[in-house]
Amino acid sequence: MDQVNESAASTHQTEVPQITAEDLAALHRAKLLLENPGFAAKLADRIGAPLERGFARLPKNWTAAIQKASHAALWRALSVAVRSMNKKPRDEHSDLTDKVMVGVTGWIGGAFGLAALAVELPVSTTIMLRSIADIAHDEGHDVAEVSIRLSCLEVFALGGPAKSDDASESGYWIVRAALSKAISEAAAYVTERGILEKTAPAMVRLVATIASRFGVVISEQAAAKAIPIIGAVAGSTINVLFMDHFQNMARGHFIVKRLESKYGSHVVMEAYKTLAVPVKNLPESTQRVK
Repeated sequence: MDQVNESAASTHQTEVPQITAEDLAALHRAKLLLENPGFAAKLADRIGAPLERGFARLPKNWTAAIQKASHAALWRALSVAVRSMNKKPRDEHSDLTDKVMVGVTGWIGGAFGLAALAVELPVSTTIMLRSIADIAHDEGHDVAEVSIRLSCLEVFALGGPAKSDDASESGYWIVRAALSKAISEAAAYVTERGILEKTAPAMVRLVATIASRFGVVISEQAAAKAIPIIGAVAGSTINVLFMDHFQNMARGHFIVKRLESKYGSHVVMEAYKTLAVPVKNLPESTQRVK
């Protein structure tokens, strides 16, 4: 009987896939990217001014305005994700092109202030979504699949500003778990209906869940642009940082998902937790490790 149990245990152990050294290195890079400092920290480091000054200059109703703009931007991105994204990758310079494009929208937004947010944000968010989709494709995912398209949208919920919210060892998986049901319900709805309806409960829940985190990053972006002089001069720089932040989140996220499809979520999550990450030793590029 003991021999049978030992044999069964041995068989069970051999069924657990072992992550190769190459894939473990890729997972380590993903963790480096996902544990980047939050967007606020990057802004403070680059513009050299505390964001509290910017928050103090925002109008009293700025929270409602930013939430409204965040929802509008995500609905626009969701519409693009459902209707017009395809599986063809763009040229290899698209990351740089996208940063230039959001830099231009950031310059306009910085010049005209919070009033331009409602116009600027949907445009820059859509540009970022296209870049995120390119990264997903580069990591071997088929963006023709509805679930992958919605996973592109999921990236906007990653990398919050607070320590407890950052895409940390636990935070990243907590966000994934929180969004899992909303994404699966939305994917099932779109697959069944083939259309996007803003009033559909599944779509409303998905956008609301992502917007609750995305809106915080937008608040930080708006606060930075509200700082005197910085708003007009560095609006484009802030938007480039904005793009770079979510490109990093996307690269890490889709590396993890690529490995999950190969080894299973539990195996990848456990391996991820064991990897040590020196916070100060962060990669500057989002290019895939070959």
